[in-house]
Amino acid sequence: MINDIDALATPGALDAVADTDCAVCLMHKKGDPATMQSAPSYGDVVLEVRDFLSARISACQIAGIERDRITIDPGFGFGKTVAHNLGLLKRLADLVALGVPVVAGWSRKSTLGAITGRPVGERLAASVAAALLAVQHGATILRVHDVRETRDALAVLQALEKA
Repeated sequence: MINDIDALATPGALDAVADTDCAVCLMHKKGDPATMQSAPSYGDVVLEVRDFLSARISACQIAGIERDRITIDPGFGFGKTVAHNLGLLKRLADLVALGVPVVAGWSRKSTLGAITGRPVGERLAASVAAALLAVQHGATILRVHDVRETRDALAVLQALEKA
C-alpha cells in the first residue's frame, strides 16, 4: 500500500499508482508539515475533510485506480487542533459514508497528550482508547505503535459485539 500524505495530488502521482495494482491510502492534511499546526482553521472540519477526500477518490477513479484499491485517512493531527481531531472522530461516519475503508492513526498523537497531560511515552491507554473509539465510529484500519495492546482491546470489543 502506498500511504500518501498528499493524497496523490503531486503531479504524476496518480499516473504512477494507476499503472500498478497497489492499494493506496489518501490522507488529508492542511498546510505544510513545518507550519500546519500554526493556528489551523476550518469552517466545518468534517465537511472540508470529507469533500477533499471525496474529490481525491474521484480523481483516483478517473485516473484508473479502482475504488477497491482506495482507503482514506482523515489525517488526525495533520493541520488540525484538538477540537478538529475530536470532531472528526465523533463524526467519522461522515467519512465512512464515502464507501471506502477509513484508516485512523491516533497512536501517541499530540492531541492525546493535550487531553491527558501525558508525554508521548505515556500515552498507551489513551492510544488504545482512541483506537477503540475509531473502530466504533467506523474505522476499519488502524495505524498503531502498540500492536499487542491494541489487538487485545479489539478482541474484547469483538467479544462484546458477538455476545
